[in-house]
Amino acid sequence: MQALGLIETVGYLTAVSAADAAVKAADVEIVGIEKVIGVSGYLGVTVHFSGDVAAVKSAVESGKDAAERVGKVISSHVIPRAHQEVAGKLLPHFKLKEKAVNIPDNTEQ
Repeated sequence: MQALGLIETVGYLTAVSAADAAVKAADVEIVGIEKVIGVSGYLGVTVHFSGDVAAVKSAVESGKDAAERVGKVISSHVIPRAHQEVAGKLLPHFKLKEKAVNIPDNTEQ
């Protein structure tokens, strides 16, 4: 298991901003997302990242900084090498399902 990085935010917009900044900052992959209603009465969103330790640390820091400019960050954390019990039994519950997302390219005139 590579490093696991987590950024927990209030609100989906804040989470998307964190995720965007994180994947732009370092060679990491978004491996999961967790949504929980009830964080101060709002939607809590935790984004999970994976990659080598240095990349995940850089990504989480950049993502957290970007998210704080947009909304509220509850917490962030990097686990350098998650135990097999965590990787094998807990993380699959939050794993992203593969979906094709079509984002229009606005660069063409």
